[in-house]
Amino acid sequence: MLCRLEEEEEMSLLELQQRVDCIITHVDEIMQQEIRPLLAVDIIEQLHRQFALLSGGRGQEGSPIITFPEFSGFNEVSDEDFINVVTYLTSIPSMDAASIGFIIILDRRKDKWNSAIASLARIAGSFPGNLQLVLVLKPSRFLQRAIADVSMRLHRDDFKLKVPIVMLNSLSDLHGYIDKGQLTCDLGGTLDYCHSQWIHHRTAIENFALTVKSTAQMLQQFGTDLAETELPNDVQCTKDLLITHTEKHDKLKDELKLAVKQGNTLLSCIKDQATKAESHILNPDEVENQTTVERLLAQLDETENAFEQFWSRHHLKLEQCLQLRHFEQDFKEVKVSLDGLSEALLGLSDTGDCVARVEQLLGELKTLEDKAQECLEKAQLQAQHGDQLIQSNHYAIDSIRPKCVELRRICDDFSNEAKKKRDVLTKSLEILKRIDEVNQWCESGVYLLASQAVDRCQTQEGAEAALQDIERYMKTAKEQQLSHLKELNNQYEVVLSELLKSKVQTALKTLNDVQEMFEKRHASLKKLSTKQTRPVQPVAPRPESSPKRPSPKIPHPTPPTSHRKTTDNSSTNRQPSDAELAKRKNIRKAKGGIKIEVMHEGGQGGSSHILMNNETEESLSNRRSHIMNELIETERLYVEELQSIIEGYAAALDDPELIYLIPPSLENKKEVLFGNLPEIYQFHQKIFLKELENSAEKPELVGTCFLKRKEELQIYEKYCQNKPRSEALWRQCGDSMFFQECQKRLDHKLSLDAYLLKPVQRITKYQLMLKEMLKCSKNPEGTAELEEAQATVLDIIKSVNDSMHQIAITGFEGSLNDLGKLLMQGSFNVWTDHKKGHSKVKDLARFKPMQRHLFLYHKMILFCKKREEMTDGHEKSPSYSFKHSLKMGSVGITENVKGDIKKFEIWYNGREEVYIIQAPSMDVKNTWVSEIRKVLTSQLEACRASQLHQKITENIYHAPMRNMRKTALRQSDSSSPETGYRRSDSGPNMRQKRDLG
Repeated sequence: MLCRLEEEEEMSLLELQQRVDCIITHVDEIMQQEIRPLLAVDIIEQLHRQFALLSGGRGQEGSPIITFPEFSGFNEVSDEDFINVVTYLTSIPSMDAASIGFIIILDRRKDKWNSAIASLARIAGSFPGNLQLVLVLKPSRFLQRAIADVSMRLHRDDFKLKVPIVMLNSLSDLHGYIDKGQLTCDLGGTLDYCHSQWIHHRTAIENFALTVKSTAQMLQQFGTDLAETELPNDVQCTKDLLITHTEKHDKLKDELKLAVKQGNTLLSCIKDQATKAESHILNPDEVENQTTVERLLAQLDETENAFEQFWSRHHLKLEQCLQLRHFEQDFKEVKVSLDGLSEALLGLSDTGDCVARVEQLLGELKTLEDKAQECLEKAQLQAQHGDQLIQSNHYAIDSIRPKCVELRRICDDFSNEAKKKRDVLTKSLEILKRIDEVNQWCESGVYLLASQAVDRCQTQEGAEAALQDIERYMKTAKEQQLSHLKELNNQYEVVLSELLKSKVQTALKTLNDVQEMFEKRHASLKKLSTKQTRPVQPVAPRPESSPKRPSPKIPHPTPPTSHRKTTDNSSTNRQPSDAELAKRKNIRKAKGGIKIEVMHEGGQGGSSHILMNNETEESLSNRRSHIMNELIETERLYVEELQSIIEGYAAALDDPELIYLIPPSLENKKEVLFGNLPEIYQFHQKIFLKELENSAEKPELVGTCFLKRKEELQIYEKYCQNKPRSEALWRQCGDSMFFQECQKRLDHKLSLDAYLLKPVQRITKYQLMLKEMLKCSKNPEGTAELEEAQATVLDIIKSVNDSMHQIAITGFEGSLNDLGKLLMQGSFNVWTDHKKGHSKVKDLARFKPMQRHLFLYHKMILFCKKREEMTDGHEKSPSYSFKHSLKMGSVGITENVKGDIKKFEIWYNGREEVYIIQAPSMDVKNTWVSEIRKVLTSQLEACRASQLHQKITENIYHAPMRNMRKTALRQSDSSSPETGYRRSDSGPNMRQKRDLG
């Protein structure tokens, strides 16, 4: 459309230029600048002296007549003035008339013959035009006439005129050559001629012609400027340009009006001369003047029309440009608002873990929708305005239509997304309310079961009353339609989050368990109310016995040694668990970010390298060399990849050529995105790769490289701790043009996030290669170093994993660095059994386990509650809310708890607080118990060393005080780390005895 408008404008400009060229050509013909460079106004004084006249008369063949009247000072006229006047007069008639030749009338009737001879000589020497005839009126006095006759006969050849020279004695002789109507009255003719008026007309015509030419040139220049003007890209510049061009147009319009007015006035003056008398007839020069003015006026009118046509198209283009810039500006404003609203909507979670949270999210969604309503209406109006511009044949249809489509799409996407979130939140709210009802019913039911007094059930009446309470409460489950939760879960399963599905399953399981407990209690009480043979004591449910799973039979008491041996054997000969079989990948993205896993094999029994005894030393050596070469080659490739990331992406953030592509969310975030990747690159490129290459000839000694650089390899812990922040930033700006351009320049097939995962993958690759190297190592040389190196890398991986969880701890007042090294971390079921507290609360706490994530440090154990939150609509990110802590100096441990081999006890301050810990597996339990035992043992040794030092430095005279301290020490040992852990609980009495102290 713009091309078509520009073509029309270009055609209009071409037509305007053609009109202007015609005017300029015509004016040049009128002025005849190549013949006479002077205008009438330039020789106005010489013209007023009237020594030469162009009266407008014509000869018989139409030859223009130039008259040299009686002029006493003719000889005093300078040659320059004479030539200028004669040249000017000969240039006035048309080219056709001038080509016929001029007739000169030299009137010297009152002059002397010498003067006449001088005049003829001057004319012969400087007349610029063609001559047809020279008529000389001789002096009228007799003597001068006689001299003239004789002189002409003798000196005719002296004149250089090649035309006839006719000597006339009187006016009647003149009338024989020239008609009276072509002669002025002073020559006896009837031609009406006024010299001053003639000068006035000539100056006016020339002035008008110059005005027309100047105006035409201004129009031409203005049209060229308009055509070459580029359209601005913003509203204000377009407005300014439109105002400027309009002002210039109006000014030129005024100039045109003045020129037309001037031409009409001049034309009226010429015509008025003809209307003075009916018998007056315009002479050829006057007719030519009138024709010239009329032609100039006609051309001026045509030029004005062409200019207006060009201006209308240009003005339309400018107005449409202004409309487009307004539309684009409004579009940008609306789109920024819509993008902000869409981003806010996407950032609004559609998952809540409780009713209050979901109601809050619904309120935020409603607020956001109300806030967006005005913007959405504005976007629709903007799209309608764009449709109107398209219907009005706007030149930028191809630019306007996509923006209208985009506005409507964004509005639809926002509305659909809001509707989707509202639907999910509404259904989630309904589910959560049902879950709360189920949990409240279950909680009240547990209190009801726990609150039924045992002595009341000893009698038939008491059993019947308790039975009625049970039946009434069981009836409320049907009245509240608690089973409807399962139907809702099946109905809304598609839109529910995993967290909510888990809550539903937990609630349904709890409901099922509590209902089963009620049914069992109901059956027991019904038997008691019907027939009672002996007292029955209902017991509140204990945490170690699940309602659905019967408690395992208590084994016969066995010595601790044999018990431990049995446990070890069962642990050794057991089949691999599902968790172990699942650990086949060296690295993966977990729900909460990066988790590093170690590759394992299905069967593990003893050292892996013992399995290779059947291979020859040569084959083992070849395998070692192959593994070493692979380690070095992959290390080189790893260094090259790190270099490409740093130079191709990190350094590009400072490249001025790409700065305009960097998204705002990435500004000043280089360290967040890349972490300490430059530090890792420097270490591998300058140190580690070279040391590996130096070990190429002795692969079995490669373990020393890892042991030597054990401290430097800890840099991976810092990198992995920053990885969640890096991934969150990547999700915000990973799709930007900046990263696409960098990837294109590097010719990478994968995007940056895949390369940022390389360090995490590399640290796990090391332990795999060390493991393979161990399998090929028969000789004792280097084997110990390989085993230690593998343990070192595994320890680094464990430290990385543990630190990833540690940084997610929230709510702990104090510094985690003061607690010592983080030794272990993991999730457990925890029951509490405190001496202090309300009985109902204690019963509920003993029945219902708590999900807790434990962190074991040298100085303290932290109990945290794991929470999973969505991050920017992507995977779940775990956080650990601090709940409780135990100082290791006051902790005791009981290794085995009756009822479940996966449980152990941690007790505090002489069993004032007891925590029953259920591990997910026996391996996890044994690892934790072993690690806690190590901490307690190290603390005991430190305590004994401190006491021994104190005894040595004590004065001998303080022996009684020492005895008292020994007594106190023996009393405190019962709860100290030395005796704080127990191997087993043979029975309640034995446990109570052992736990006292």
